[in-house]
Amino acid sequence: MGWMAWTMPTAIFFVVIGLMLLGMTIWQVVSPSLPRKGFLPIVTTRGDRLFIGLLLAAYIHLVWLMLLTAPLWWALGIAVVLLVIIMRWG
Repeated sequence: MGWMAWTMPTAIFFVVIGLMLLGMTIWQVVSPSLPRKGFLPIVTTRGDRLFIGLLLAAYIHLVWLMLLTAPLWWALGIAVVLLVIIMRWG
């Protein structure tokens, strides 16, 4: 039976995702979001935009690993910037 090797970066990744979900849940309870149309071609709520941003971050990292040899921190930086843009104006 194999066990997953929990490295510090892996643990930080899952803790950050959990904190984002917790924060979004609290934000939704305190101030319910209204669906709106931004630059994305669909009407979205905050949760929808977070999900789209996280999917985009995963694809950025996968493409980065396939095509580039530069440090993965650059992909993380690009993903965070795009997540902020999507959350704000998406």
